[in-house]
Amino acid sequence: MPDVRLASPQGKWILLTTVLGSSMALLDSTVVNVALPHIGRDLGADLAALQWTVNAYMVTLAGLILLGGALGDRFGRRRIFVLGVLWFAAASLLCGLAPNAGVLIAARALQGVGGALLTPGSLALIQASFHADDRGRAVGLWSGFGGVGAAVGPFLGGWLVDGAGWRWVFLLNVPLALLCAPVALRHVPESSDQRAHTRFDVLGATLCAAALALLTYALIEARTASWAVALSAVAGAAAAVAFVAVERRGKDPMMPLDVFSSRQFTAVNIVTLCVYAAFGGFFFLAALQLQVVVGWSALAAGTALLPTTVLMLLLSARSGELAERLGPRLQLTAGPLLCAAGMVLMLRVGPDTSYLADVLPALLVLGLGMVTLVAPLTASVLAAVDTARAGLASGINNAAARAAGLVAVAALPLLTGMGEDAYRSAAAFDDAFGPAMLICAGVLVAGSVIAFTTVRRPAPDCPRPDCRTHGSVLTPPLEGDHLTPPTP
Repeated sequence: MPDVRLASPQGKWILLTTVLGSSMALLDSTVVNVALPHIGRDLGADLAALQWTVNAYMVTLAGLILLGGALGDRFGRRRIFVLGVLWFAAASLLCGLAPNAGVLIAARALQGVGGALLTPGSLALIQASFHADDRGRAVGLWSGFGGVGAAVGPFLGGWLVDGAGWRWVFLLNVPLALLCAPVALRHVPESSDQRAHTRFDVLGATLCAAALALLTYALIEARTASWAVALSAVAGAAAAVAFVAVERRGKDPMMPLDVFSSRQFTAVNIVTLCVYAAFGGFFFLAALQLQVVVGWSALAAGTALLPTTVLMLLLSARSGELAERLGPRLQLTAGPLLCAAGMVLMLRVGPDTSYLADVLPALLVLGLGMVTLVAPLTASVLAAVDTARAGLASGINNAAARAAGLVAVAALPLLTGMGEDAYRSAAAFDDAFGPAMLICAGVLVAGSVIAFTTVRRPAPDCPRPDCRTHGSVLTPPLEGDHLTPPTP
């Protein structure tokens, strides 16, 4: 049984290394958007290359994150976590040294593989190491410190881009990894799940990643209307169908389809797809709008986006407590509507924009909407399945959010008519930004309607999420199988 106490020196080392590891991946997902205009100008990349700079990472991470957790259970959580940290650092080094957009995109895909190994591993190490009395608090601290990292990300990214250059957004991961890995090897106990199966759903993971990659390619390149696009779309759809067949018939599927027999679980994941598609599209385009159209520096643009994360950090725990008293339906209905209102307010952001009069009100409304919906969304996912499958349910929900975000980044420029050089023209980008915000708002309204008509109050004896404080604006928090018991 795990027996490390949080107050002990070893407990503090474990918390430090898991926070460092998860922060590497979390920082990377928030700072890259701010660096995109500089990356494009330096490498001579078109808009499609910038989309792939974001999505290559998300494709492999979303496709492999469930497999990454299973590998840790079988071969040792510390071993897989350290492997993920070092893999992520090596890929980050390649990103920082990339001579052209093609190499950068390939390196970003490799980064996603490392992220799929270390992201679930960091939470698993905490749950496998700490005494039961301290586990919930340790997970809460891990989540809270990770949220602080998410808040610092855009500011730090902007500062690096304007100063040392965009390559340091990636190179910064190398010293973090060189600190994290030795601490993990020295202070974190190894653990595994003796019940873990010896088989791994490699075929399922491969088909999932292939379907995401092919469909993303078809969306990004659709403006060319070529045979390659058509074939990619057909092949991506075929890979998706094959993935479902493999998961249905396989002996050890990474995503058992029977979990979707819960109508509540299915409904909440559809809501997740709606809201995180809108969030992914918004943060991709907003960072570009503030730099390309408004004319702000990377530092100013990154700092401008901080209110959403700060509100999440300050109020997410209280939002979860409110959902426990009132049930999740009200917040899952109102939250997306608030977010939609925030995105409509972003229509005022253009040339000669005032931060206080135009940008800040939109981000405050958006942030309050995110605060309102994220905590009850996670609680509803966990309440919809057996406690023993809570980790699986959370992993599926997290992967669904990432997949929704990458589809939005691929599809929005196509739907709004952005050309390959749109980010180089303030007028062209501004013309497409408004319709994109309206599309995101419409998707959020759809999510609100689905939540209102399908979400029900969970049973009173459902365990509560351990991650009470959350700061990521692009994904819901990960949870494990060891959850806080219900209050008597």
